[in-house]
Amino acid sequence: MDPISFFGMERDHRGLWRLPVTRRLCSGMGALFGGCGLGATVEALEEEFGRPVVWATAQFLSFARPPSVVDIEVTEIVHGHRSSQVRAVGSVGGEEIFAVMGATGRRPPTHEGSWAQKPGVPSPDECPPRAVLPRHRGTLGEHLEMRLANARGHEDLPGPRGDGRSALWVRVPELAVSSASLSIVGDYVPFGISQALGRRAGGNSLDNTVRIVRRHPTDWILADIRVHAITDGFGHGLVHLWAEDGTLLATASQSTIVRDWIDDPDSSANAQERTR
Repeated sequence: MDPISFFGMERDHRGLWRLPVTRRLCSGMGALFGGCGLGATVEALEEEFGRPVVWATAQFLSFARPPSVVDIEVTEIVHGHRSSQVRAVGSVGGEEIFAVMGATGRRPPTHEGSWAQKPGVPSPDECPPRAVLPRHRGTLGEHLEMRLANARGHEDLPGPRGDGRSALWVRVPELAVSSASLSIVGDYVPFGISQALGRRAGGNSLDNTVRIVRRHPTDWILADIRVHAITDGFGHGLVHLWAEDGTLLATASQSTIVRDWIDDPDSSANAQERTR
């Protein structure tokens, strides 16, 4: 399936890209998953301007919940010979939900290299699956396949603090490697926060930045998560995204509001506390 169909997007007569917010695009807190908002936007940018995304960063301002529709307005600020500076705003009923800025383009590969190192973890077939919790039923979490490569399951928390490193194998069965799929898988710093703290915790993303290295075919993507620091109620971290053969696909980074999980998914009073 192509990313535009995956998100259910269409371009209307005003030139806006419309993203219907369905439960399958939501996180466990019942709102649009940040990586889906960014992923849909980068695909709209690529479709609109005909150049691949190099990097894009999203600032999340509010929540979008089903059955709302996000209108995404994309703008090319500067059009160069081989690259463009771009901007987009996603809104619901006139209220801004997220803002995205970035760059698109492709240049001749006169110099190439990759210096990051993939962590030594078992293959996806050797790793246990990540359990789908009740709050994830019908959401994006149920449409992804995840294996715990270097991570604890929900039942193993709380526990000792970690070293800030964790890893998940993630498969998006309906999407090949694309700007969209990499944006989705890159949105897992909040998962790493629970692993670093050894607590049932996570966070709401304040931002999400993805930097595309290579769109290399792979069935599974390794999210190599590195939490750098948690202080003053905020967490900061980085994700390297790897193909099964060790090719670096992208890097992503985030800052999040750190929250403890609330294990009662049906309590409306706790809606803002539900995380990844």
